[in-house]
Amino acid sequence: MKTKQKYHSTRNVVYAKNGMVATSQPLAAQAGLDILKQGGNAVDAAIAVAACLTVVEPTSNGIGGDNFAIVSIKDQLYGLNSSGYAPKNISIDKLKDSGITEIPRFGFVPVTVPGAVAGWVELNKRFGKLPLIDVLKPAINYARNGFAVSPTVSYYWKSANQIYQKHLNGEMFQSWFDTFTKNLAAPEAGDIWYLKDHANTLEEIGKTNGNSFYQGNLANQIDAYSKKYDGYLTKTDLESFKPEWVNPVSTHYKGYDIWELPPNGQGIIALEALNIVENFKIKVKEKVDTYHQQIESLKLAFADGLAYISDPQSMKTSVDDLLSKTYANKRFKEIENHAKIYTEGKPTSSGTVYLATADCDGNMVSMIQSNYMGFGSGLVVPNTGIALHNRGHNFTLDQNSDNALTGGKRPFHTIIPGFISKDNLSIGPFGVMGGFMQPQGHMQVVMNMIDFKLDPQQALDAPRWQWTEGKKILVEPDLPKRIIKGLMDKGHDIQIEPNLGSFGRGQIIIKNSKNGVYCGGTEKRADGSIASY
Repeated sequence: MKTKQKYHSTRNVVYAKNGMVATSQPLAAQAGLDILKQGGNAVDAAIAVAACLTVVEPTSNGIGGDNFAIVSIKDQLYGLNSSGYAPKNISIDKLKDSGITEIPRFGFVPVTVPGAVAGWVELNKRFGKLPLIDVLKPAINYARNGFAVSPTVSYYWKSANQIYQKHLNGEMFQSWFDTFTKNLAAPEAGDIWYLKDHANTLEEIGKTNGNSFYQGNLANQIDAYSKKYDGYLTKTDLESFKPEWVNPVSTHYKGYDIWELPPNGQGIIALEALNIVENFKIKVKEKVDTYHQQIESLKLAFADGLAYISDPQSMKTSVDDLLSKTYANKRFKEIENHAKIYTEGKPTSSGTVYLATADCDGNMVSMIQSNYMGFGSGLVVPNTGIALHNRGHNFTLDQNSDNALTGGKRPFHTIIPGFISKDNLSIGPFGVMGGFMQPQGHMQVVMNMIDFKLDPQQALDAPRWQWTEGKKILVEPDLPKRIIKGLMDKGHDIQIEPNLGSFGRGQIIIKNSKNGVYCGGTEKRADGSIASY
């Protein structure tokens, strides 16, 4: 992947030949590097980083969340979907009978089975070189002996605390405040913070290879907590959960294969958007037409994704149809010279963290993990540090929707890992976390590298935009004014968003196919860090 120096970056791109770890928090990145130096591979490093992030960046993920991964071993790609399903005894009728007309953000109703721990176990069992307990030791150490809170994490921690103090009322939420505040205050940047319940739980997970979480002591504690407050999640749900190995899906884009995981994740939105925008033959980045064409292509892909993506068992439209180049060309023809609002087309048939790792043997991992909407449901299983996620919030109570809530079903899921290959050789992992920004970030950084020849750091540093609804587009303050004016002239509702956290946080590692050297970029909008040797 050739690059030209076109964009001013906040930092230089990083090169290394033996191994590289890129993520949103320096302590977690260093933990992954330490595991590589101890003889672990890219998978071991990824698990170590993921576990560390539940401790040092609990604002975005936790032990009670989900994860997904794309793993490259000797240029063969493997996909892991470790997202949980709705409790088997929940239903739309039960919720409506209790007066619930939409799925809430907090409490037990949106809690789905946590898949993150099972994901670590499955990755370790299939591809890891080191025992799980050894890979979890850095996270255990930071949780038990304390860690210095980084600036971006502190910002989001304090923000969440303000929201939770306003909305979390009642005894069942007390454990969140006991775990994540001191005298109801969140930590400042540079404060030393201890999460000793996390340490004990992570140690138990490591020693039992995850069995405690799904069949044993920890499962019993989760079950008892849910029963006490009339939650739907049960030990039976935990016992029956298994991660799923899936085949990544791809589109061929200008000589490269761009890979995502199939639904229930939203990765195919990024692929469809690339298929549509490819028809424009874009070559120049800083043109109003370029931004307009990217935005409209993305909006079309989202119209389809939001209508059709769900648990694969419930989808009436196939992934192949949605990713058809013929269908993309049909959608492309709907785009005009002004902003439009789109509905879904008719194909033929009916708070997140991201990390990338690479080792000396050329193996690489693209992994993403989340509790959703920050800390998740606001529920922490007492004395465990397990913050339960709220992924069920993405279900709908519309019985006719593909994404309708059903017990035992996975919801539309926002978190997506990405990967690039060329001529059957792995180029590298990439990802941009952040709710519905993720496929938009994937599209933008892929085009930055492939169409506009930016290196990984420049690709991440370039100003981003985000479509939110209708014709509304959020843009970063450093987007050129002439581009903003030009887009407004085309009918886009442009709003300058000063909070850069709204535009996702990404990481990229690219491998030089000739000499095996890794080239990495990390996120300026977070406490981004690359550890390498």
